[in-house]
Amino acid sequence: MGGCFSKPKPVEVKVELSLLEKEKEMDGLSPNGKASPFADCRPNGALGHGSDDDSTPLPLYHKPRDYVEASVCHVKDLENGQMREVDLGSGRALLIKEHGEFSAMGHKCPHYGAPLVKGVLSKGHVRCPWHGACFNIATGDIEDFPGLDSLPTFQVRVEKDKVIIRANKQALQSQKRSKPMARCSAVINSSTGFSHVLIIGSGPAGLVCAETLRQEGFTDRIVMCTMDRHPPYDRPKLSKSLDSTAEQLRLRSMDFLQDHDIELLTEKEAVAIDVKTRSVTFEDGLRMEYRKLFIATGSKPKPMNYKGKDVRNVFHLRTPEDANSIARLANNKNAVIVGTSFVGMEVAAALTDKAHSVSVIGVESVPFKTALGEKVGKAIMKLFEVNRVKFYMLNEVSEMIGHHGQLKEVVLKSGKVLRADVCVIGAGSIPATGFLKQSGIHMDSKGFITVNKMMQTNADGVFAGGDVVIFPFPPRNNKKVNIPHWQMAHVHGRVAALSMMGRATEIKTVPYFWSAMFGKTIRYAGYGDGFDDVIIQGDLDELRFVAFYTRSEEVVAVASMNYDPIVSRVAEVLGSGKTIKKRDVETGDISWLIDKGSQ
Repeated sequence: MGGCFSKPKPVEVKVELSLLEKEKEMDGLSPNGKASPFADCRPNGALGHGSDDDSTPLPLYHKPRDYVEASVCHVKDLENGQMREVDLGSGRALLIKEHGEFSAMGHKCPHYGAPLVKGVLSKGHVRCPWHGACFNIATGDIEDFPGLDSLPTFQVRVEKDKVIIRANKQALQSQKRSKPMARCSAVINSSTGFSHVLIIGSGPAGLVCAETLRQEGFTDRIVMCTMDRHPPYDRPKLSKSLDSTAEQLRLRSMDFLQDHDIELLTEKEAVAIDVKTRSVTFEDGLRMEYRKLFIATGSKPKPMNYKGKDVRNVFHLRTPEDANSIARLANNKNAVIVGTSFVGMEVAAALTDKAHSVSVIGVESVPFKTALGEKVGKAIMKLFEVNRVKFYMLNEVSEMIGHHGQLKEVVLKSGKVLRADVCVIGAGSIPATGFLKQSGIHMDSKGFITVNKMMQTNADGVFAGGDVVIFPFPPRNNKKVNIPHWQMAHVHGRVAALSMMGRATEIKTVPYFWSAMFGKTIRYAGYGDGFDDVIIQGDLDELRFVAFYTRSEEVVAVASMNYDPIVSRVAEVLGSGKTIKKRDVETGDISWLIDKGSQ
């Protein structure tokens, strides 16, 4: 592989802090972070020369002392297509040069804080190296997911061949901002049984749908209902960090939702939908009518057949309370994980430093065989075995045995008996759509809701998204697929919201997911269903590799470990509509995909 593995040397950036020459001059930065002209510059990085008269007066809360200005480099220090993280004294920013113009914005991805300087710069946006979110370099707006927030942008000017950034100190510290949102203009009694938009589910699809509506100027009532007892939270973290509370995981607070007139009804389970009367009935008897409905109920655990279902200490990981209970009960005890799904394996990894023993039961010969292929699955399996996890593959559970109702043993169909004080079922999921059976909304034989490219169902005014849908996927000639990724649910929510407002837009994204175990992260982009070969570059034994999944002569997906930003680079190539051929990745030289355009 040679130079493919080499890392660019760190670049030291000399910072010159300069005093603001005109302390009384009002700055031109709007509350949402978009820059307007100020002396000697044009908005966010165009090389131009204005005058003092260009400054736009701002409200009184914008004070010069709230800003910092710094000379961060020479104009020739960056070539076109390069990025650099620079220090302004009060915080850091990402400086970008593209097409001869400079721009500056937050340097951390607001999703999980990834350093964007290690990401991919292409055609006016930066793609996060960890999870693939994209941000417009001119506005800082999030253009692809995961994540809810956008980035602040900072004013840039060139003076005597020096690149100078002026930034709001608070924005430098927060490294994120929310897009401006409309408020509800109607006077509504909260007990009114009607909502202009009713959303069932508070996961990423439902939340992004609600926020997009407000961002796009929707001023009517929005009600979001959830079976959960908490405001929206980051469910993928549950299996990776079992001790986390709902507060630590929350995506939006109740105050945030109230401030933007997004009503949230918790512990509300929908039990029936009548598309003729445009109404939803809930388990507690509440009936609510709607003008537009968005169904984003997600998935639920796949049912299993075994004896002893009434035994306590057997969990399906669904809530923070479940995660906390699993962590507590496994402390110095024997834990059994049933199923080698990503959730099941993440829980197994998270329990190794808590439990006395961790056993994993799987129906395949190796974990992740279907998703990642046998070679990658075996490499990950070794990582678990090194960390004292015992595998019982090609096995299923026959019985759960308890004493006074407490789980004591798990019996396999092979006859093997495993000591167990806590058991986590991670054997896959099915769509949570049982309540739609009499609704007239079209579903396939597996219970997935059928939607078109605008996320519309067959029923007038009814949309759906997230794990519950099959939708036309452009890279596969609009074949109807189900892609149950956290990132994809965000995309569905946005497309549905725009469709509701008559601003139809099609899905333009590359599926992206990730899994973290023992401090190592697997990243994956594309749609590899039905792959017929895997081309592996790097070292599987060292867990530093790239796996290219091919169908016929075309790369359809990629997975990697310890090889950033390769997955985001491939996502960028696939997202541009280009094809990567199998022969392009078989040679062993993939330097053309690595570290291009970043420092």
